[in-house]
Amino acid sequence: MRKVLLVCLAALVFHLLLLLLPRNMPEQELAIARAIPDSAKRVALLKPLKDHPKATGADLREAAELLREGSPMDAYELTKESERREPDSVETQLLMARICHGQRMNRCEEESLRKAEEVAPGDARSALLRADFREAEGDLAGALKSVEEAYHKEPGRKGVGVRYARLLSAAHQGEEALEVLRTQGENLGKARLWLEEGLVRVDQGRLEEGRQLFSKAVEADPKLAMGYYHLGVTAFRLGDIQGAEEALRMADRLDMTDMKALSALCAIQRSMGRTDAVTATRMDLERRFPERLDAVRTACITP
Repeated sequence: MRKVLLVCLAALVFHLLLLLLPRNMPEQELAIARAIPDSAKRVALLKPLKDHPKATGADLREAAELLREGSPMDAYELTKESERREPDSVETQLLMARICHGQRMNRCEEESLRKAEEVAPGDARSALLRADFREAEGDLAGALKSVEEAYHKEPGRKGVGVRYARLLSAAHQGEEALEVLRTQGENLGKARLWLEEGLVRVDQGRLEEGRQLFSKAVEADPKLAMGYYHLGVTAFRLGDIQGAEEALRMADRLDMTDMKALSALCAIQRSMGRTDAVTATRMDLERRFPERLDAVRTACITP
């Protein structure tokens, strides 16, 4: 208890010093703002950086990121100043696109993405950001087109090949998805590659092939929680209830921060009419995720 009090006292002294010491550097304002959750107080600290002669483009972008959720128009103004000071920064244009998208400023969003592409034509990030926007809007075709563009720009960029393959699979282009995945073996490793191939086969309705691939994935990497999860879900769809439960419990043991495996187990127990088992799983979820009780009650409905 004494150690805790000392740590708290030290933290208080540190923050008081930050507030009381003379400040003329943007880094000091940013450090204080990071420690303040209140958006209005952050605005008072960070808005003046727009006119601060020592503020770099990176300083202004960080300030804008800190204000993006609570005060988006102030974030917009800081980003505009960052653009003025560093006109060739792709990071500034990407940030501006996110701010404009959040405010439904479509022309500004497109202009920022276009500028990002002009500044860094070989950089995949602008295409990936456009894909994020399209996917969030439910525009699968638009997202696929943008990720395809990103893939051709940087096929070795982490995550791009997998995302491209998943979108191809969702668009019922499974064989094309598998071709893309086969180029990603070095980046993914055998276990993850088999997992992704299994997902494609499941999308195609080839459940037994998917299960075999998931089995190979967890055999290659016994700590692959997501592999056990998909193995369990697919086993259930194939009518193997015992195999499904065993795989889902293993997935849960390997990653106890994710409620997905237990939620799937609850759904299986409910479908089998096992009321006591559903109640026990629901209680386990409520005990482990007290901060997410609404999600638990939606995911695991008791009779």
